[in-house]
Amino acid sequence: MENQIFELQYAMDTFYFLVCGALVMWMAAGFSMLEAGLVRAKNTTEILTKNVALFAISCIMYMVCGYELMYGGGYFLAGIAGGETLVADALASSAEEGFNGGSVYAGASDFFFQVVFVATAMSIVSGAVAERMKLWAFLAFAVVMTGFIYPMEGAWTWNGADVFGMYNLGDLGFSDFAGSGIVHMAGAAAALAGVLLLGARKGKYGANGQINPIPGANLPMATLGTFILWMGWFGFNGGSVLKLGDIASANSVAMVFLNTNAAAAGGAIAALIAARLLFGKADLTMLLNGALAGLVAITAEPSTPTALQATMFGAIGGVLVVFSIVALDKMKIDDPVGAISVHGTCGLLGLLLVPITNSGVSLSGQLIGAATIFTWVFVVSFIVWFALKAIMGIRVSEEDEYEGMDLVDCGMEAYPEFTTK
Repeated sequence: MENQIFELQYAMDTFYFLVCGALVMWMAAGFSMLEAGLVRAKNTTEILTKNVALFAISCIMYMVCGYELMYGGGYFLAGIAGGETLVADALASSAEEGFNGGSVYAGASDFFFQVVFVATAMSIVSGAVAERMKLWAFLAFAVVMTGFIYPMEGAWTWNGADVFGMYNLGDLGFSDFAGSGIVHMAGAAAALAGVLLLGARKGKYGANGQINPIPGANLPMATLGTFILWMGWFGFNGGSVLKLGDIASANSVAMVFLNTNAAAAGGAIAALIAARLLFGKADLTMLLNGALAGLVAITAEPSTPTALQATMFGAIGGVLVVFSIVALDKMKIDDPVGAISVHGTCGLLGLLLVPITNSGVSLSGQLIGAATIFTWVFVVSFIVWFALKAIMGIRVSEEDEYEGMDLVDCGMEAYPEFTTK
């Protein structure tokens, strides 16, 4: 009887893990639509090409070496299809020690859930460097980011490895439930390094500190992308509970879903109000980024806050992202979609909010963890971007930027019927 219960729980946990992974994979569509909507029409095809290609690169690189670097043991390369052995070992352990309500899931489902997180981190970079970076330079960076940079910091955090043998973040009281820092801030750090070397788009900044808005071509598409991301986040945060097949886990999953939704709503409304007070208008792009900021802020710990606390945490993120976007523009850091602010600034916020509702986490541990993640990703990314700049160049010519990346890199336009000859 115990074995039958275990097998049912195993099947339920594995199925839940896979469904959540599929929801996170769907976030790739959300990033694609969001970024395609916030860039100019002449760069739409290229940004879509980047998002599809980076997802494929992420899957391959994490399979080849990333999973091994992050979790060690060569489990995937040794044959992740060995799920039957895993089940047999678990059943034997259950028979010897007695069934205690624990659960395991198939190794293949673990890899699938992890790999879509890698792709999410890389998708963040795509929007920040849009409209002026060479396609193949970006894809070359994606190989290093997904195969080496992200897995290394993932090993120090979610796998509990010592940071270069010097200190252990878990021992210092660091916690990041679903990746505010590990995924989102890491992606923003890589993006920031690229943007600093790349420079701003032509015409974005004028003399005497003038900032020239460059509006996106398709705000309905950007809105659709935001809703897709919002939906995918339930898999992102909910799947990080890791299982469903017992009462405690089921309740935890429900709370995570509730708080994830509440934080997004709080972030959206707070950003809308902040934009109205600052600019005198209801800025749709700030509303969209506010929802995403709330989602990023709650990702570090969506299981322990109350729904009201989650709403307030999201609202703080929504206000913060508006001021962060404005501040980066004043510093002439050109981020066409606001990715660095949404995922970087609010990723850090998410880490710093964790100790409020989780007594087992220390503020100092969160600060050290954030500094470790940011420093590693930023420094190594800067080195890689710099090497790519020296070897093949990372920025297109001024003429190519004026013509648009669609024709230069892809030889086709996203909206050819609207082009005047």
